[in-house]
Amino acid sequence: MKHLTKYLFILFAVLLHKFSFAQDVQAFALIDTSKIKIGEQAKIDLFINFKGDAKNLKIQWPQLGDTLRKEIEVVNVSKIDTTIPDKNDPKTIQQHQTIYVTSFDSGYWAMPPFKFIVNGDTANPVYTQALLLEVQTIPVDTAEASVKDIKPIFDEPTNWKEYLPYIYWGLAILAALAILYYVIYRLGRNKKKKPMVIFKPKIPAHITALRDLETIRNMKLWQEGKTKEYYTAITDTIRVYIEGRYEVMAMELTTDEIMQVMRSQVIDNVSKDRLRQILSLADYVKFAKAQPIDVENELTLNNAFEFVKGTLREEITPETSQFNKPQQ
Repeated sequence: MKHLTKYLFILFAVLLHKFSFAQDVQAFALIDTSKIKIGEQAKIDLFINFKGDAKNLKIQWPQLGDTLRKEIEVVNVSKIDTTIPDKNDPKTIQQHQTIYVTSFDSGYWAMPPFKFIVNGDTANPVYTQALLLEVQTIPVDTAEASVKDIKPIFDEPTNWKEYLPYIYWGLAILAALAILYYVIYRLGRNKKKKPMVIFKPKIPAHITALRDLETIRNMKLWQEGKTKEYYTAITDTIRVYIEGRYEVMAMELTTDEIMQVMRSQVIDNVSKDRLRQILSLADYVKFAKAQPIDVENELTLNNAFEFVKGTLREEITPETSQFNKPQQ
């Protein structure tokens, strides 16, 4: 009986110590906003309070990876700082850490509580409350009025004297070429003439574009889950077509820059709207990880066909007639 009383006393003391210890250590989390748009950042502040007179207190902070969950990415984690939040209570010490997160997946995402291990006691961790973050998509405005003009290019005064050395060098090179041509002509007059080389005419840009788009249709990329490759192939084809058709370096321009350049071209508004839909939706897929529905995937490819047909030069040949048939 005496030993049983002793063991009960020890057990009661241990439980009392754990209960009082749990009350001395408190953890909580705060988020600066509950709603962000895709790609924006939110700030999370982690706090843990404990009594400064606690002996041999060791706190293991949450081990953070690249994500809090697969939809929420960790951008940056600050160092842990220690302060006394209340000067009237100098025994209460607070530790703090800041976490910056972002997301590229729209929806309501619950973040699990952050877990702190105190003095290696994994059976009784200290948790913060759970947090909720709403990630909103960016609305797409395809109206023509939504396109804003970019700032004009600043003109630099021209000083013709700066070009004189290039003009002199150009004239000297032309003179040297003329002399070289004359020498070669005189030396080769008695030689047998070489057979004439017949160069094939350059394939018009719209023929190449329509063939490439037909190849993309047959590859069925988006049907196999390769949505990003599908939109990249379409936009690359359209950009190459614009370079060949309008002599614009479209492969090196952004969507807004291309639309600004096309304002100065002779092109109808319907074709401009189709081009804007193709490039804008492709940007959301490639950079914001958007997942268009089946109708949008088919519409984008059809708009690419119609844009090429609506802007090609009036030089229809038997090779292009097959691409001008209406799609079933």
